[in-house]
Amino acid sequence: MPVNGVPHDTIVAIVGAGAMGVGIAQVAATAGHLVYVFDISAEAIQAGDKRLQGALSVAVEKGKLSKPERLEVLSRVIFTHEIEDLKPAKLIIEAIAENLDAKRALFQRLDELADRETILATNTSSISISEIAAGSKHPERVVGMHFFNPAQAMKLVEVVSGLATSSAVASSVFKFAEQWRKKPVLVRSVPGFIVNRVARPFYAEAFRMLEEGVTSPVLIDHVLKCCAGFRMGPFELTDLIGHDVNAAVSASVFDRYHHEVRFLPSIIQEEYVAIGRLGRKSGIGVYNYTNGVPAPAEPEHKRPKRTLHIRASDKMGPAHDLLAEIANVGVSVEIDPAMAHGVLNCDDVEIALTDGRLATERSNHSGKSVVLYDLALNYKTSPVIALAPGDQASDGDIDIAVSLFQIIGKDVFIIDDYPGMIVMRIMVMLANVAADAVRDCVAIPSEIDNAMRYGANYPIGPLEWGDLVGVSRVFETLCNLTQTIGEPRYGPSQYIRRRACAGRPLQ
Repeated sequence: MPVNGVPHDTIVAIVGAGAMGVGIAQVAATAGHLVYVFDISAEAIQAGDKRLQGALSVAVEKGKLSKPERLEVLSRVIFTHEIEDLKPAKLIIEAIAENLDAKRALFQRLDELADRETILATNTSSISISEIAAGSKHPERVVGMHFFNPAQAMKLVEVVSGLATSSAVASSVFKFAEQWRKKPVLVRSVPGFIVNRVARPFYAEAFRMLEEGVTSPVLIDHVLKCCAGFRMGPFELTDLIGHDVNAAVSASVFDRYHHEVRFLPSIIQEEYVAIGRLGRKSGIGVYNYTNGVPAPAEPEHKRPKRTLHIRASDKMGPAHDLLAEIANVGVSVEIDPAMAHGVLNCDDVEIALTDGRLATERSNHSGKSVVLYDLALNYKTSPVIALAPGDQASDGDIDIAVSLFQIIGKDVFIIDDYPGMIVMRIMVMLANVAADAVRDCVAIPSEIDNAMRYGANYPIGPLEWGDLVGVSRVFETLCNLTQTIGEPRYGPSQYIRRRACAGRPLQ
């Protein structure tokens, strides 16, 4: 098999006629390959054939395929319950259940069946490639080819090398994925690979907020969508995925990393699973879907317009656009270089970007009422802002902070005084786990960011976002979280520490 090109006459085989297997078959057949889909179950084959026809019909309806092209793709997919039919294939992709013993047994059978040059790929999302290949006579040709569901729509493919995987084999699979119009990334086989490892804080920190009663789940979802640019909030997403599935991945990553505290699973999510609150498929998860989708979060009521006197730091960091937004509505701002970074002083109320400390704690240090504001990916375009007042702040102080952001057109939401708030806390933890993946040589920084963009639909990669916020600020926030909360899970990665000390970006 050529390493630098993939001819269309290369025969591809898929083992497993479930949703993922059929989706991969559709991708390969659409790219021009003859594809065999094997399953031991006649019912699975029948259902898979029906699923493929339906998916291709949808592609026609959406204008992605013509009717003749649909027929051509169907003609290139052959369903079979005879494993010997896979012998001509030069790439065989396993897409069966996530069971190590079953996968090992299958690869041993494929070892006997396939030609020596045939690549044996597994679509596993969590099992070690080295462990799957351990029973193979030729472990150098065993590689991970992890598609994301639905395979025909999601761009990312994690090309995962075990300890014995040949670099030529990984390169060939990378070429396959590229020619199938996917976004492949090269990954070292570690628990969770890139996406399932790096994404853990997105869920874990949100569930921790829920456990600690910081605010409502609908507000957490709303802020992360509007301020951070995520397509779905963590609770919407886990309700869609299924809490049983998401909790199992969290538990697997936690166990495989020998109970590393960064990956500590959520107690409340485990309780959801125990009582059958699995999400949309059971009708109730974080949200109850029996009466439709949850109602949106309600912002603070409009405060009367007032004249504000504002002084600001000349170093606003990621919040620098706020000064332009304030100036655009005709409010003058006095720049004071002596002020702390990211701080606005509004009628003696200190309005500051969260840095991992409590507003109450910062108020003690400054002697002023402090109201913190959360991070946004883009303060110009974000329609909302979250605020967290310290315990010393009066209703009048809070009104001043709310008024400021309402004047520049933001919907304002108030949450409890919480270290790191919502967006900042999740963002720095995503950057932290991504930085650990760089340190552990899982993949290079750009590949990690690409994996999160194309495999998890993140607006930008966590390392790129860390650079936009500023490596020193990310490092400082993580240090403050560690001290304020008193838990090692928030300790900054060695990679972040080194980059911050050297004044170098994460990317």
